[in-house]
Amino acid sequence: MAPTEPPSAPPAVPAPAAETPPAAVQPEVAVQREIVLELGRREISLRENGQVVRRWPVAIGDPSTPTPVGTFKVENKVQNPRYQSTRSGKINATVGPQGPLGDRWIGFKQSGPNQYGIHGTPTAWAWTVTSRAAVSNGCVRMLTPHVRELFDKVDIGTPVIVRR
Repeated sequence: MAPTEPPSAPPAVPAPAAETPPAAVQPEVAVQREIVLELGRREISLRENGQVVRRWPVAIGDPSTPTPVGTFKVENKVQNPRYQSTRSGKINATVGPQGPLGDRWIGFKQSGPNQYGIHGTPTAWAWTVTSRAAVSNGCVRMLTPHVRELFDKVDIGTPVIVRR
């Protein structure tokens, strides 16, 4: 007898795929940032969800033109700001890291023609920050690399808390 072919097997039917449960989705935790300035320590910190991420030395307002105390919000952020005197209205044309406001401005309080902010410091005035002096017209001076780092990590609306 001639060999016969085995009867053909029914076509293979794939087994139903096991249902894989979706990967557990972790809820995204919103990072709550705030800037805290402690005038007595002459130190500014960036906090995320209540924890200090970074601290930097600052120069603050002179006693005759003090840095305002209270809770504010970042109102504006400017790269290469121009300084305009609130007394004379004169604009200083020097901008960039060696300008009077450095190359970053984080404004947090408007009061009449004055705006208070956190800003950079030209190299010639860096000693005011490293010595934590009280010499400005109410603003907060930071060293250039420090203010750049802070500038990049905060948004308009970030709380600014200034304590004695």
